[in-house]
Amino acid sequence: MASLRRINQEDLRNHNLSVVLDTLLRAEKPMSRADLAKETGLTKATLSLLASMLIDSGVVQEGEPVVSTTYGRPSTPLEIHGGSIAGIGLQINTDGYGCLALDLNGDTLGQEWVSEDMTGTDPYEIFAKLDAMTFPLESRLKRRGCKVVGAGLALPGIVTDDMWLLVARNLGWENVNLTRFNVVRRLDVVAGNEAKMAAIAQIPGYATERASFLNVVDRTDSFIYLSTDIGIGGAVVRDGEVVMGSHGFAGEIGHLSVAMDGPLCSCGRHGCLEAFAGRRALVEAAGIAEDGDATSSEAIDTFLQRWRAGDPDVAKVVDQAADALVSAIASAVNLVDVDTVLLGGLWTHFSDELATVLEGRLRSEILGYPNVKIRVFVPPVALHPSLYGAAEMGLRRFIENPLGCMGEK
Repeated sequence: MASLRRINQEDLRNHNLSVVLDTLLRAEKPMSRADLAKETGLTKATLSLLASMLIDSGVVQEGEPVVSTTYGRPSTPLEIHGGSIAGIGLQINTDGYGCLALDLNGDTLGQEWVSEDMTGTDPYEIFAKLDAMTFPLESRLKRRGCKVVGAGLALPGIVTDDMWLLVARNLGWENVNLTRFNVVRRLDVVAGNEAKMAAIAQIPGYATERASFLNVVDRTDSFIYLSTDIGIGGAVVRDGEVVMGSHGFAGEIGHLSVAMDGPLCSCGRHGCLEAFAGRRALVEAAGIAEDGDATSSEAIDTFLQRWRAGDPDVAKVVDQAADALVSAIASAVNLVDVDTVLLGGLWTHFSDELATVLEGRLRSEILGYPNVKIRVFVPPVALHPSLYGAAEMGLRRFIENPLGCMGEK
């Protein structure tokens, strides 16, 4: 019984540490021990013990005492101590691969990205390159005394819980066992779809502190995130948690049909949103390039330059794509009943004005109109958001199991 009681006490302590860390990350302002006790419902004695453990481990530090406007002693806020632990984000996308290290403060401790056309590449070759890229980053973190507590991997396809990439059509990869690769095993990586990882990066307080001026959603908000590139991915976030679905592809808005007799999509169906509003579709419709050349950075740069210059042919393509976006987003919003949409990836380059236009056109398409007000934003984390989300996925492992990551469980 003594052994069982000790295990239960450790589990309870681990849970309470997780609650305290989660509360600190979500807090809109610094919190003292008393503030945390009130917010979490833990006793002051328990909170004091937990705070001491976090301070001793280097995860939390005491800030400067704050003098109250009322009577009483100054309160000492507890602050996340950056640089002590890190999560590593990995990504393989259609236009390159990279890695990034992030601490609990949300500060980037190291980052590298290689731009390369990844279509038709060999998974073994690419993962070997990713391994070689990541190892020096790990070494630098270790020399700084920063402990890596977890890692996430963002991929442009369907990923299962048991670490199989079922299909990534825009890479040309199918049925890839991710656990075969050294970097995945060494870092005990958790892999997921790039759109879902990008959505995680937009959730304030998910695993890092986030400056309030970056937030367009709250920690427990619900929203749809669109990841637009060669393909179009999506994610549904419900009450601050990404919805995975039974097979891992919930929120794949890119393959909603907006025209049954529309152009052929890479998935083999006709009229998908991706076939109208993806990068290849836009470039080809504007007559700038075709096939493999249509996915190049040069082609999309030319497209954007012509759009900014007011080219009528490009403007027509963008308008048709916007029609398809409105149709698909309206269907998704009406299906899952959320009122916020974050438009990421390629479409962030069309400026905030486009988000405003889409928002206006969507309003009358929503079932609850005019009582339900739809909001469309360009997300604050727009450059390589999947990398940041993957790193936060790694950090989240520490938030959910702090004793295990601190070597005490």
